[in-house]
Order: sequence, then C-alpha cells, then structure tokens
Amino acid sequence: MKKIVIIGGVAGGASAAVRLRRLDEQAEIVMFEKDAYISYANCGLPYYIGGSIQERSKLLVQTPEMMKSRFNIDVRVNSEVIKVDPERKIVLVRRNGKEEYEESFDYLILAPGARPIRPKIEGIDHPRIVSLRNIPDTDRLKQIVDQDGIRNVTVVGGGFIGVEMAEVLTERGLSVTLVEAAPHILSPFDADMVTIAEEEMQKHGVRLILGDSVTAFTEAGEGLRVQLKSGGSQEADLVILAIGVTPETGFLRESGIKLGPRGHILVNEHLQTNCKDIYAVGDAIEVTDFVSGRQTTIPLAGPANKQGRIAADHICGLPSTYKGSQGTSILKIFGLTAAGTGNNERILKMNGVPFQTAVVHPNSHAGYYPGASSITLKLLFNAEGKILGAQAYGREGVDKRIDVIATVMRLKGSVYDLTELELSYAPPYSSAKDPVNMLGYVAENALSGLSPIVSLEDVHLRDTEAMVLLDVRSRTEFDAGHIPGAVYIPVDELRGRLNELNPAKPLMVYCQVGYRGNVATRILRQHGYNAANLTGGYKSFEIASFRPSARSKK
Repeated sequence: MKKIVIIGGVAGGASAAVRLRRLDEQAEIVMFEKDAYISYANCGLPYYIGGSIQERSKLLVQTPEMMKSRFNIDVRVNSEVIKVDPERKIVLVRRNGKEEYEESFDYLILAPGARPIRPKIEGIDHPRIVSLRNIPDTDRLKQIVDQDGIRNVTVVGGGFIGVEMAEVLTERGLSVTLVEAAPHILSPFDADMVTIAEEEMQKHGVRLILGDSVTAFTEAGEGLRVQLKSGGSQEADLVILAIGVTPETGFLRESGIKLGPRGHILVNEHLQTNCKDIYAVGDAIEVTDFVSGRQTTIPLAGPANKQGRIAADHICGLPSTYKGSQGTSILKIFGLTAAGTGNNERILKMNGVPFQTAVVHPNSHAGYYPGASSITLKLLFNAEGKILGAQAYGREGVDKRIDVIATVMRLKGSVYDLTELELSYAPPYSSAKDPVNMLGYVAENALSGLSPIVSLEDVHLRDTEAMVLLDVRSRTEFDAGHIPGAVYIPVDELRGRLNELNPAKPLMVYCQVGYRGNVATRILRQHGYNAANLTGGYKSFEIASFRPSARSKK
C-alpha cells in the first residue's frame, strides 16, 4: 500500500486526490491545507462579493468531511507544510500555527498555489488594503463592502481579478477607479483589441487611470489617499490589490527541488520534479507553452485540474502526459465577453516569431434574425498557416468561437481547417458561414496571395510618399470619419476610375470591416495593381484609436 501526501487543495491538489482514490482504493492519501478550506470555486469569489452568487455555501466544492466520507481521504486543514525533505521522504507540518510534526510519504504532490503580490509600498499594510485569493479574503472583503460608508473603491491592477472586482463593485453602486501601470488593462489581449474592454468599463462608470502606478498609501480621515507616480492622487474607502501573483514555494528553497527564476517549480511532461517520487501541479509550476514550446507560467483553474489528474495517473502507472497550456481564458466585462487562446502579438514579437494578422467583425448570428450583435475576432498565424493565437470580443457567441479555435489549435489544425469546419447553423445562433469560417477565409486568401492583408501597424508605419491609402466605402461613411491621408474612391466606381491611381505605388485598401476592401483588392490586383486589404477595416482603426478619458491625470 502506497502513501501519497498532497500539499494544497483547491484545483490541482483536490483533483489529484480524488483521481488517486478512483484509481487506487487501497492507497493512503493525506492532504495538507494551511487554510480552513480545501476545495472552493476561487473563480466565483468576485461574484459572491458582488452579489451575483447569493449563497456562500455554493462556493465550497468539497469539505474535509465530504472528502473523508466519499473518498476516504485524510484531510488536515490549518496545517502548513513548512519543509520538505526528499531524501528522508518526510514533510514537516505546523498545525494551527504552533505544534510541529513530521509526516512520511511514498509519493508527494505539491500544489501550494500562488499568493497575491504585495509590493513594498508605503502604507500597504493598512487594514483597508485587501487582496483576493481565498475564502477568508472573500469574507473580509464582503464584510467591508457591506458596511455603510464604503463609497469609493480603488482597484490596483488591471488583470482578470482587477477587472472582475471593478465590475462587480460598480454593479453594487460603488464608485470605482482602476489604476494600471501598463498602457492598457488585460495584458493577454493586444492593444488594438483591449480598447473594446476599456470603452465598456468607462461606459459603465469605471474610471481608468492607465500608464500610472501607486507610490504610497496614506490615511485620509476614515479612508485612504492613493498617491500616484504621476503626482496625482485618488481617495478611497477601500483599496483592492490585484497586481498579480507569485508562487508559494518559499518552503521548498532548501529542499533540493529545482525552481525557476521566479520561484516556480520545474516539472517534466509527467509533472515530476527533479526529485524522485515528487510531483507538482497548479499555479506554482512552470509549464510548456503549447504554441511556442517555451517555458512559461499560466495560473488558470482548467490547466491546474488537468495537471492534478495527470500526476495522479502517473503515480498509479498510467502513461499520462501534460502537453502544455494554451492559456485559453474568458472574462465577463459588464455586457461584454472577452476571450482568447494561444500567444498574443507581444509574446510573438518577444520570441522573434514572424506572424500575420487577420481580423473580422461579423455578426454573432444571422443579421436578419433579431438580436444579432457584432463580434470582433482576431487571428494570429504564420506563413505555413499554423494558428498562433486568437482573441475575441462581443456580446454573444464569443465563447464558442474561441473554444472552436482553441480546439483546432490543440489538434494541431491550421487556418485551412477553419475554412472546412462544419459548424451548427440556424439563424438564431450563427450564419451559414460561421465567423470562425470567415476568419479562416481571410487568412487563407492572405496566404495564397489572392487577397494580401495589411495590419493597422503596417498602415501607421507606411511611407506616405511611396504608398497610397485607399478608402473604398460610401461618401457618407468617408465623411463621418476616415484614416488620415486616405484617397477616396468607392468600390462601386473603382473599375471606371483606375486611371486615377498610380500602378507604380502599392495600395493599402480599406472599407468598414474588410469585405468591400477584399472586393476592391481583387479588382485592383487583377488589373495589375499591387494592392492589399486592411484587415478589420476602418472599424479596427476606430477600436484601436479609443482612449479612456481618465488617461489625462488630475
């Protein structure tokens, strides 16, 4: 009979524990959790604070009692593992912050997770400066928010947690300011896409302060003054820190278990560490980027659950392997949905990976059926058609489109496969040519040379003397707004006005969303012109040009 010790619960540790029991009824399984809660819906915590989830009990996925009765797992809460000795196969446990004892193991699974970053900023230990990681944090935050007198909240950090907290607190009627040091919120999304989210947040009353950081917190009456690097300041009754996480691996530093440069545990494809019979899963590990093959960190619940299962499989003799993380994620932002998978432009450029971009703005379902709304879909791909990443924003249908693309990527499909997908269609749900098919068509046309595409970056960097920017929309559209420097010839007049264009100069063509631009590009290329279509058209230019008004600091 083997004895397996698991350090940490929640997604990775709890998944490993129950999988182990399903595979081996005789194994002795001991789980240590330094808090009182072993398995809870951490992704649901903001929505309980905001009130969308009314019952606190719904956040608790498993309790120690349930784990004992159903799975015969010895769960020990309020028990922090403070040291691991791989040679002796012993962990040192501190119970209730006092008593210490040793526990032996045959196999060890590390799932310590990650904790919120709290930088060394003056005043950061004030009781009204709170992070959100677990159930105790949630209880504390909800208690503060429920109190009378809480009116102004400052969220520091524009990642997923920061944006979610800004949303739920705004919906509770509080005045929310979000401060982000980077030029934009939501770093997984490209700058020409994330402005959609920024506009949605501002429309609902969230004040965005971007490209600025906090330098100090000082008391101001019963609340706080948030001092900014720019010299401005912001008063708040409550501050929520959401500036990222760091792995909880300090207790491993003298264990001999190899850690990465930022303290993450290094593992192989079976989730094994460099020490025999010791595995690691979840937010505390480095993983392989499914797209690039490089090592990275992706702290998401879905991958953590899969990793827990795979570690358990390997301990029990099943040849499971972890093939990497795509970072597929989704986020609700008021009435908007944002989703993505794979690499973004910043990561591709950082890794020196050449790529092309395709953008479409189709309806979520057939336009003649009531309720259709626009989706913005962006695809990143290489010259061979390999899909490198995708991003999407919209009111409906975003989740299934990104999930379809993520599935094609996981099965090593290409942009050509996107064109061939046979997806469900009825007017209330999609169009005969699904938005995913359309994205594939644009990419396929670009790669074949039938209709080359250019990006917004290409347009901005163009040599205005050597190239012509051609607007082929209607006069009404052009007069309502156009890209500076554009020549205007509507697509329906193009064949009769070709003599107005210099065949020696490359043409960058655009319409509203790309369709008429494609038609114009095909006309021009068949008449000997070197033409390419701006992917996403003028709508993409408008999206990328949005700037939250709070960028100008007070």
